[in-house]
Amino acid sequence: MTDKDTLVFADEEDGLNEVSVPPKHAKHWHLLVVDDEPEVHQVTRLALKSFEFQGQLLTIDSAFSAKHAKQLLEEHQYAVILLDVVMETDHAGLELVKWIRDVHQDQHVRIILRTGQPGQAPEKDVIKNYDINDYKEKTELTANKLFTLMYSSLRSYRDIMSIHKNKLGLEGIIKGTGKIFAQHSMRELTQGALEQLTALLQVSEGAIYGELEGIAATLVGEDNHILAATGRFSPFISSHIEDAVNNETRAEIMEQIHSGKNHFGNNHFVGVYDSHLKRQNVLYLEGLPKLSQLDKHLLQIFCNHIGIAFDNISMFEEIETTQSEIVYRLSEAVESRSKETSFHVKRMAEICRVLAEKLNMEERELEVIYYAAPLHDIGKIAIPDSILNKPGKLTDEEWEIMKNHAQIGRDILGNSQLEVLNIGAQIAGQHHERWDGQGYPEGLKGEEISIFARIAALADVFDALYNKRCYKDAWPVEKIVDLLKRESGKHFDPHLTELLLGNLDEFIEIQNKYPD
Repeated sequence: MTDKDTLVFADEEDGLNEVSVPPKHAKHWHLLVVDDEPEVHQVTRLALKSFEFQGQLLTIDSAFSAKHAKQLLEEHQYAVILLDVVMETDHAGLELVKWIRDVHQDQHVRIILRTGQPGQAPEKDVIKNYDINDYKEKTELTANKLFTLMYSSLRSYRDIMSIHKNKLGLEGIIKGTGKIFAQHSMRELTQGALEQLTALLQVSEGAIYGELEGIAATLVGEDNHILAATGRFSPFISSHIEDAVNNETRAEIMEQIHSGKNHFGNNHFVGVYDSHLKRQNVLYLEGLPKLSQLDKHLLQIFCNHIGIAFDNISMFEEIETTQSEIVYRLSEAVESRSKETSFHVKRMAEICRVLAEKLNMEERELEVIYYAAPLHDIGKIAIPDSILNKPGKLTDEEWEIMKNHAQIGRDILGNSQLEVLNIGAQIAGQHHERWDGQGYPEGLKGEEISIFARIAALADVFDALYNKRCYKDAWPVEKIVDLLKRESGKHFDPHLTELLLGNLDEFIEIQNKYPD
């Protein structure tokens, strides 16, 4: 051993029992030294005192037993562990390795076995039977070799974590892709793809992916929002770009938007990509390492493909919006024939959605009933005006004609392949069925009636009683409550009635929101 390689012991006054606490916001690699000899900790700290890897310093924590090490591992995440074999028992270190991999489920940390008694743990047996990453005798770990060992271990840890982040990002993409087909959710796909990209490029600070509405790139403020973000920008998802960056960065982003060109800075990237839907998509990456041509190519692929995917989803959303608008317009036209205001269908939709939410129905079901509920009386389009708008009581013959609107509505909507219209058919055909089986047109009873129709039936009657009609005045709230209590378990689903009465203020607020 040369003088240069010889390790000098540190003063024993060093506080070895404390876990190192890095300065706030500082980035560090974390090393855990597990050894029952204080001198080993002192020597290691001295040898690695000024160690730095990729611009990040090393934080060293000390554990003097396997038990102590377990406590620290449950509280902190480490990149590297320098582990002694013989501590409180002859195989305490080996048992700790088993615990880290099998119980603690940490497959990422690099474990270097460092022993002063190789006879207790022969190298071939240990390497073969335990999931460690290196085996060193304490006598061979000079200052230079320890320095080299840390570099190689941290490189391995860095690459393993990069692969792990890639897997998480890929998982996000897969989940997001599934949700595209199920719910047309662009946000999950974009977020997963952005996380994948930042992991591949080893972005240290964070990234933003957003859009600017309109052809002109000068449109800002209310016209832009962040679709996905990582790192320090994560809290700004759905916010405006200017909320997430400082004025200087914002000015640079806007300059690139004006020029329509991509820009690579010292450690950041601004990409601007035109959309087929007359908008511009913007990508901002911060904390970039030096990029190869392959890395730059990955950026181009990401932006181009995510832009195309976003365009497709936007078109799906536009189709859904168009469908819902047609449903409302058609429903309003039907209601206007019976001299009821168009606000009836708006109130119906909101009341049904709130009731469904109280039942803990899934988000997609909440959307479907919101759009389908206004179609409940679509069958009235075939009922003569003389009956539909008769101010007095209907004759028996007229009543039988009026009752046909439920069957007619179901027939009009029943053959559609669209989910909203299929649920609309259930609501139209069954919203006059009764919980006790005395309703029409089929005399269905209890849960034989579609849950969507049961919700719509209660919402329809509540709204009709609360508001004036051509054949009646508006009822006071107390009278409505009394009727609903009497009809619970007879006309209406008792659980739904309980939910409405228990949250009456919410439903009255909907009435006040859209007054006749």
